[in-house]
Formats: sequence, structure tokens, C-alpha cells
Amino acid sequence: MRTPPVSLAAHALKVPAVTFGFWIVKIAATTLGETGGDWVTMSLDFGYLAGSAIFALLFAGFVAAQVNARRFHVALYWATIVATTTLGTTLADFADRSVGLGYPGGVTIVSALLVASLAAWYLSRGSVSVGTVDTPRVEWFYWATILFSQTLGTALGDWFADDDRGGLGLGYETSTLIFGALLLTLCALYRWTRLSRTLLFWLAFVLTRPLGATLGDFFDKPRAQGGLAFSRLDASLLLIAFIVAAVGLGALAARRRVGRDA
Repeated sequence: MRTPPVSLAAHALKVPAVTFGFWIVKIAATTLGETGGDWVTMSLDFGYLAGSAIFALLFAGFVAAQVNARRFHVALYWATIVATTTLGTTLADFADRSVGLGYPGGVTIVSALLVASLAAWYLSRGSVSVGTVDTPRVEWFYWATILFSQTLGTALGDWFADDDRGGLGLGYETSTLIFGALLLTLCALYRWTRLSRTLLFWLAFVLTRPLGATLGDFFDKPRAQGGLAFSRLDASLLLIAFIVAAVGLGALAARRRVGRDA
């Protein structure tokens, strides 16, 4: 017999509230995943395989810490999100470029893995809502699904923007506008329709990754390729500072709300 899903409030100490601020930090974290992952694999010349191994260890360590934590730690949660974005970046690049699958092949395989993760989660709890993330087992499903969504987002962003390896060659600016428009469409569906909030959440979670991927490329690619020509390290440090400030301000605002309600 399946355990019925619990409300978000029942496990709010482990999973943050999905607010507008959540999505702002999520997009910044996914952009950091692109610039940080590329800094390690390209700028430091570790390569995609070694870079993936490094970030896989970080991912496993952060997820284990997150699962074993008894309450919500904002810094730990977002560090784990960043770990999924950097690992997703290097895994997608390794599959598309080193293995030679190309962008269409990479998108197809990672899409299948994402669907498989969601299906396993659904079979376990009868729902893939974040409201079911109340046991260590389901937390691992949650983080595996996030990792596959981040990897898929990287592959999608590169597929749209690049003109090699089967890419559509739309460029970084155009791709950013496309994914931004798709996210705005999801916002409209959330506001004016009764479509499943769980479905909209995971669609948004996937689409914020290619938006972040194209934004990351827009930051560090040469101006001749439509980018801003920031170094990957400088872009990463700027994004880290933004995330720390945004998370800190969000935590301060939450404490003030609690103080007013007390």
C-alpha cells in the first residue's frame, strides 16, 4: 500500500519553499554550473571525464550530507544544487563531445534517464511531487531526478545554441530568449490554468537549466561568437557572490516574517 503524499509543510525543513526567489537562485546556480564546469574541464584542462569524476564525488558527498541532515540547511541545499549543475554540465559535454553522441543523441539518452528516474519515484510513492520528499529513499530519487534534469538542460541548451555536433546553430542570445519565453509560458499556465503543479514544476526545473547553460555561454564566449568574453573564473565568482547575497537576503526576510508572526 502506497503512503499518501505529505504536504510541503510537513518537510519544509529539508526542502525550500518554491517561490519566485527560489527560481531566481536556481537560474543563477545553473548558470554557475555552466561556467564552473567549463572552468574545470576547459580552462584548467582537466577534460570532461576527469571533471565529471571530480564533480560526481562532490555530488555524492553533498547529497549524502543533505539526506542525513536532520533539518534544512540553506547553504547545504544550494551547494548540492550547484553540484548537480556542474556535474550535469560535464556529463552532458562528455557524452556529446568525448563519446561522440552529438547533441540529439545526448538529449535522447538523458531524457530517457530522466523519465526512468521519475517513473521509479512514482512507483515508490505514487507521486513525484516534492511533497513526497520525506524519507531518505525518496530524497535520493529527488536528487537523481534533479541531476538528470540538469544534464538534460545542458544538452538542450548546447543543442539549440551550437552549430556543430548536430546543433541547431541558433546562437546564445536567441536560445536564451527561446528558453526564457518557454519559462514565461509555464508561468502563464501556472497562473491561469489548472494544469498539474507537479508537472509544471518539473518542466520549469528542466527549462531553467538550458536557460542557465545559454546564459553561462553568453557570459564567457568570445564577442565574435555572440558572448560577453568574461573569463569563466570571473563569471563563476560573480555568480557565487550573487547566489550568496540572494540566499542570505531570502533567509533574512524569512526570519523577519517569522518574527512578525510570533
